[in-house]
Amino acid sequence: MSEAVFVGLPRRLVKLTIDGREFEVAEGSTILDACRRMQIDTPTLCQLDNLTPVNVCRVCVVEVEGSRVLVPACSRKVEAGMKVQTDSDRVRHSRRLVLELLASSVDMSLCSPQVHAWMGRYGATPSRFGDQVATAAQPVKIDNDLYVRDYSRCILCYKCVEACGVDAQNTFAIGVVGRGFDAHISTEFDTPLPDSACVYCGNCIGVCPTGALMFKSEHEMRAAGTWDESRQKVTETVCPYCGVGCMLELHVQDNSIVKVTSPLDHSVTSGHLCVKGRFGFEFVQRREAKR
Repeated sequence: MSEAVFVGLPRRLVKLTIDGREFEVAEGSTILDACRRMQIDTPTLCQLDNLTPVNVCRVCVVEVEGSRVLVPACSRKVEAGMKVQTDSDRVRHSRRLVLELLASSVDMSLCSPQVHAWMGRYGATPSRFGDQVATAAQPVKIDNDLYVRDYSRCILCYKCVEACGVDAQNTFAIGVVGRGFDAHISTEFDTPLPDSACVYCGNCIGVCPTGALMFKSEHEMRAAGTWDESRQKVTETVCPYCGVGCMLELHVQDNSIVKVTSPLDHSVTSGHLCVKGRFGFEFVQRREAKR
């Protein structure tokens, strides 16, 4: 006879009003959860479903009646009777300014098309700050054979730090150091990456939204002008290295694997992999006949 599995008590529903419409969501949900249930497109840069919200990008802010300041939708829990506005003049002004400040200081050209659509929706024009603004421009760091770091694209969303920490890998090889415009991602004591605690799991790459962290294979193909996502196919398969059962997404272009990811909603990986799962695909390309 099989054992009964306790799945927990059902959560009560909380009624709130968003943009004039009443809605019910499960207690403990965030405002962002509620917005997504109502199919309200809410911009996010630092939020990811498999990471703990850190509230740093501030593009998801909404207006809550009775609150002095705009609140981050990604972490603010819903409350009974809460009245939320997601598209007020105050919200639109804040989102536009955040996007403008980010795009004026870092290279956001490799962000998803959705991010560029948000910039268009809110009328963000980073060029209005002029040509002499301070930027994060710096040389690309290439110090290993697996991935490169282009911090001129880094928006300090903290996703890589969270993935390296308690949310996934628990290696704690990187963190945010410095203050203000000097804030940046760094290893412990600014140690060179090959000498740091990094285990090259690549989970930081998997969560980076701007291309600041990138497979070396992708970086080289982009530099050569051969990277073309429209010609790529994604095939799911189980990682062959051990019995855990991690799901891999193989990105294939011209019959060659160019990078590996994992589904965020997979019950085993939650989007995270180890060094073998993410980078150990080179053996597939060794197709020369043995003599």
